[in-house]
Amino acid sequence: MSNTKRIRKRPMSEINVVPYIDVMLVLLIIFMVTAPLMTQGIKVDLPQATAEPVDQSEKEPLIVSIDIDGLYYLNVGDEPKKGVDHELLVQRVAAVLRYQPGTPVLVRGDSAVNYGAVVTAMALLQKAGAPSVGLVTDVLDE
Repeated sequence: MSNTKRIRKRPMSEINVVPYIDVMLVLLIIFMVTAPLMTQGIKVDLPQATAEPVDQSEKEPLIVSIDIDGLYYLNVGDEPKKGVDHELLVQRVAAVLRYQPGTPVLVRGDSAVNYGAVVTAMALLQKAGAPSVGLVTDVLDE
């Protein structure tokens, strides 16, 4: 018998974090690329005006869009690209304002839409309890 001792290697108890960093960087790039593509909305040609921007708040605004056909859309709910009728618009806006008071309310009206449709939307928002309503416009190219 030989008198040599076997040297046992101790198991390494460190986690190799390099693969995790690689995965996180790939996920970061994927999210950065896809985030701008996830914006939802209805095609609306906004009127152009020279107006001062409203004060930004921490809360995401509640936006009522009116397309060229005079249909109303709301950016909250299960289907934001589906038109809503007057009653559903009032109910949803009232519910949002009840649970998140102080939420800014904006109207995005197509520049070719009938003025009466915009006024009707503002009246419905007032009925739902919106303290003030803003109008969304594009910046006027000078």
